[in-house]
Amino acid sequence: MLGLKLPTDPRWVNIAEKNLDEILIDHAYCEQKAASSCISLIVQFPEKEKLVEMLTLVVAEEWEHFQRVLHQLGKRGYQLGKQRTDHYVVELNKRLRKGGSREQQLMEKLLLNALIEARSCERFKILSENINDHELREFYQELMVSEASHYRNFLELAKEYMPSEVVKKRWKELLEIETEIMRQLEVRGDRMH
Repeated sequence: MLGLKLPTDPRWVNIAEKNLDEILIDHAYCEQKAASSCISLIVQFPEKEKLVEMLTLVVAEEWEHFQRVLHQLGKRGYQLGKQRTDHYVVELNKRLRKGGSREQQLMEKLLLNALIEARSCERFKILSENINDHELREFYQELMVSEASHYRNFLELAKEYMPSEVVKKRWKELLEIETEIMRQLEVRGDRMH
């Protein structure tokens, strides 16, 4: 469904479960960054009506998720803490093509967001199936469904503004790049990505 070429290392969920406070903190910031990224796209491309309409809804959902993760943190006696560098996203950003037409730049940004949402969705699925905290299992099951729809939204928007063949070709390239990045990153249980 998600097209990811390399599944998450099976060790990740075991490490993550031992660091739920860190995972929840990182997850909260991931939701905040997802909302901010969509707002940025709306501001950069206000003339793209479908993008504005679709991403406005995504912003609202991502912000609601941020609030819900904060609630989960609070219920467990954890505080938000400081934002951390997301090395996964940093590495993906380095591989984006710079320059080109406005539409090509938009496609790169949309596909980047689609990749991040796909990996988040995969991680949420793993958490929903493997952690012992039943409330968090249900929470991540619900979020997984939402993230999957966001992933599809970004791909749909890319095809709205660029030819489908161009989007498919670049998506395949980025999936290979993402695989390479995943192989190089250390398995950390204190990060969502």
